[in-house]
Amino acid sequence: MRRCAVALLGQRARRRWLHLIVGGALFMPFWMVGSVVVGALLGAGGLFTGSLAVQFGAYAVGLPLVAVAALFPLARPMSVAAARALCGVPADRYADGPAQGPAARARTAGWFTLHLGAGALVSGATLALPPFAVSVMALPFSPALRESELGRLWGLDRPWWSWAALPAGLLMLLALAAAAAGTGALLALQAPRLLGPSPADRLAAAERRAAEAESRNRLARELHDSVGHALSAVTLQAGAARRVLDGGAGADLAFVREALTAIEETTRRTVGELDWVLGLLRQDAQAGEGGEAGESGAGGPGPGPGLDALESLVRGAGPKVALTVSGDLAPVPEALSREAYRIVQEGLTNAARHAGGEPVSVRLDARTEEWEISMENPLPARPPVARPNGGRGLRGIGERARLLGGTAEAGPADGVWRLVVRIPR
Repeated sequence: MRRCAVALLGQRARRRWLHLIVGGALFMPFWMVGSVVVGALLGAGGLFTGSLAVQFGAYAVGLPLVAVAALFPLARPMSVAAARALCGVPADRYADGPAQGPAARARTAGWFTLHLGAGALVSGATLALPPFAVSVMALPFSPALRESELGRLWGLDRPWWSWAALPAGLLMLLALAAAAAGTGALLALQAPRLLGPSPADRLAAAERRAAEAESRNRLARELHDSVGHALSAVTLQAGAARRVLDGGAGADLAFVREALTAIEETTRRTVGELDWVLGLLRQDAQAGEGGEAGESGAGGPGPGPGLDALESLVRGAGPKVALTVSGDLAPVPEALSREAYRIVQEGLTNAARHAGGEPVSVRLDARTEEWEISMENPLPARPPVARPNGGRGLRGIGERARLLGGTAEAGPADGVWRLVVRIPR
């Protein structure tokens, strides 16, 4: 008994009933247009005539108008918003945004017509049946009601109504609740089918997720390369300065000063790079919220560090890093310049972690059609433990090279560790 009461009058049933009443309210303008048309054809006077033929004729004329109105772009977002709030169907079963393509628009029109058509019938019954049922239940207790003109019109003055009135009124209300609950359940069953995502919607959602994942990976690479390099370089320089100072009175103060200057320059540059990466993060967040985020719009981050900052990067890496540039770097595109900077930066970070303070040579060759970045350092006496797929840094270098259509190779060769990146110009 309790389960039946919940099914008919529980929170979910009440929400669905309200959803149907909303549909009936939305149907009213279409019904009025139909009333005018049918009334003129049948010669019936007045918009709210009591003629059932006019009312049901107006209902029949209004339904096609509803289907046509559902073809407008806002029909599906409005229907989805109402169904998510009131139908009791999981939110992820619905599509987002306007319907795209004829099939999706047809399904939206089917839903809109079903919702408003069923809502109009349930709303009409909700308005008309409860007063009638209450009047019927009041018959045994009100002789005036039984003898009134309204009572005679409805046939409530018959004697047998006196003993059947109360259960009949209760059955009417129960039937209304059952009809509303059943109609609401039918709409909830059809909602995912008619308002759910189409193949085009699923493809668009997959593309959005892929773009978001790529954006997160891009930011992760930038943070890893920038902050990881800075921490490695600062740690290396601070350790070298400490070892020199531990030498006592004969300490090479010029070397210590040079190391501290490199630390200062590295941290200053890294703060600027971190601010640039955080600007990218804010830009992506604004784009996710529907805001505009241009590459160089007002308030957006400027271009990231490129080859023009390469000498500063090498100086910050310490005195044992040598840079050789062959060819003219001026015509290098901005995107390639930024990625080349990050590749060199990550290569220096890798050398700082594993080269054990050995000299590092960096060569950039821009003389041929294939732009080449190569880095070499002697293998340490105790080689690092090899990881199956390399570290994050080497993977990041490979990803950057592949994004530009190039290749990246890293490994021991002729007693040195060599990293070679080739990128087509």
